[in-house]
Amino acid sequence: MELFLLIFFCLCLFFPLLHLIHCLPWFREEDERVKRNPKSEKGISILVPCYNEAGIIETSVHSMRSLAYTNFEVIYINDGSTDETFSLLHHHLNLKQCWRAPLGELSHKDVEKVYQSALYPNIYVVNKVNGGKADALNAGIEYAVKELVVTLDADTILTAPSLTVVNEKFADPDVIAAGGMIHVLQTKTSNPLKKLSLAGTNMLIRVQMLDFLKAFYVTKLSLARFQALAIISGAFGIFTKKALIDVGGYRSSVGEDIDITLKIQRYIAKQKKKKILLITDAISYTELPETWKDLFKQRIRWQKSYVDCLVHFRYFFVKTVVTKAVSFFYIIESFFVGILAAYFTVGFFITNAFLNVDFVYVQFIIVYLSYIYLFNFIYNLLALRQVKRQGFSFEKGDWFRLFLTVLYDVFIHRFVTMYIVMFGTIAYFFNRDWQKVSRTGRKYEMDPVSQIPAYKREV
Repeated sequence: MELFLLIFFCLCLFFPLLHLIHCLPWFREEDERVKRNPKSEKGISILVPCYNEAGIIETSVHSMRSLAYTNFEVIYINDGSTDETFSLLHHHLNLKQCWRAPLGELSHKDVEKVYQSALYPNIYVVNKVNGGKADALNAGIEYAVKELVVTLDADTILTAPSLTVVNEKFADPDVIAAGGMIHVLQTKTSNPLKKLSLAGTNMLIRVQMLDFLKAFYVTKLSLARFQALAIISGAFGIFTKKALIDVGGYRSSVGEDIDITLKIQRYIAKQKKKKILLITDAISYTELPETWKDLFKQRIRWQKSYVDCLVHFRYFFVKTVVTKAVSFFYIIESFFVGILAAYFTVGFFITNAFLNVDFVYVQFIIVYLSYIYLFNFIYNLLALRQVKRQGFSFEKGDWFRLFLTVLYDVFIHRFVTMYIVMFGTIAYFFNRDWQKVSRTGRKYEMDPVSQIPAYKREV
């Protein structure tokens, strides 16, 4: 048992250290270094699935006016909402029924009507029977007319230049999918491309922000460079429409974002030049849970979605675990180290606490926990340094809050996360449903009107 624990312990240190080193600028891929200057804008269809989004939909609609891009459309897919989502869309957009033919490639629940905004002619609403998020996205793809598809959550706000950056990266014909960078909406400032603020946030928001910064600016960046990205977040994903159709669209599951990413990874397994990127300059903000209840809902769903895809893509993983980086990291890092190690560690401590309480055991516990605490403290600080290297800084007065957040993360939150991983893994086999996280209903500051393209201000 001690040997297995030692092996898992070493692996638990190896992978974070690997990502922390590999995310540094020295390891930038050609896609990150080369700046393309496309002569035209690719058409982009932004899909926003909505189910009971009355608390955030006004913020979403207003945010679409600040995008510094011309050739795009927005399609809100109202997935049978039972609240005021549709009436609010109508109020803010002045909707008029229009006709638009679907592609007829992907299956989805019946679409009742399609509407176009009289105020902003590039914004549409597809009103359909409830079928879930994956079903809503399939319907959106069916009615999208542009070459690229951007998928957003209803609470995601894009920064003004984000679509321009996407257009530049997709000028490479080998890029067929990408993930954008996601920050926490509650930390957004009037300078969303450079500044973050912790003022007015509670510890739960701050530690989630720390999770996101580590995930995107360290782990995901490293995995993307290995061509091992397994999750393009549903909050901000970019795909060629052709790729989405070729893989059969979204599968109804507890984690449609992991599923579609792995579908595309499987799709490009035999197309060596095709690739998936993480676009570090395409910045978005999304709202995170502000209560423990909603946090558990969200994180348990994330863990269920991981297990669901582990089961669904098991043959792909087994066949390619030594030939494709995404399979290696999904199985070795995420499954063996991320899940099994948690059970082994807890089992070891509980067993020895009852059967083998002696001085040597107590010494081992002290040394083990001290090393883990110290490593994670240093890891957090280096991750924050990486975020600063990418051009972001915090408001004055935030550094003490950050220090307290790091301490909370090291001594408390990492054990909460371990519990969620263990509970969510087991829960998947008993209940595959997931509950929607509540929206705060807060009004957020949008980018200045000066950033809005003139052609939109004149509409």
